[in-house]
Amino acid sequence: MARYTDAVCRLCRREGAKLFLKGDRCYSPKCALERRAYPPGQHGQGRKKTSDYGLQLREKQKAKRFYGLLETQFHNTFLKAEKRKGITGENLLIMLETRLDNTVFRMGFASSRKEARQLVNHGHFTVNGKKVDIPSFEVSTGDTIAVKKRSQSSPKFKELKDMQITVPNWVSVDINKLEGTVLSLPTREDIDTPVAEHLIVELYSK
Repeated sequence: MARYTDAVCRLCRREGAKLFLKGDRCYSPKCALERRAYPPGQHGQGRKKTSDYGLQLREKQKAKRFYGLLETQFHNTFLKAEKRKGITGENLLIMLETRLDNTVFRMGFASSRKEARQLVNHGHFTVNGKKVDIPSFEVSTGDTIAVKKRSQSSPKFKELKDMQITVPNWVSVDINKLEGTVLSLPTREDIDTPVAEHLIVELYSK
């Protein structure tokens, strides 16, 4: 499967926002955006006027990179969101939030969405007792996501039991059992992703 393999810090600089793609490094002075708060490339520091289309494109790119999706994956998710009842932009964000890899990240089992996607791919998690290794798997209200019994002895998950984890109010986590439950689907107010979703809808509506 195709994936982005270039330096991820360039993506944060290009979007002018922290996408939290490198875990703890994003919170430290080593963050590339803290050190060079301008787009990468030789023309990064030049002043440019952005058109309406440019603003819409940047919001789409930001959301896509925030959740770690490639173009086709993101567009397909938008098409599904468009078919659901409700506001398309909010549907899109809710679908992105309820991907298994993002839910694992929100529950504090991974330090970044990239790490969460890798852990899911490697089969470290179960959903309602069954192993699921598809990062795009969409979780539902009442689902229980747990670290597999065989994986709980690894240093990565052992150290989680000694950490303070803050989770959004649409999930609950029992860190001692290394499992969490989806209490409800997130609302737009629950989603802190800095994206103006209406601009994405405008872009795809052209």
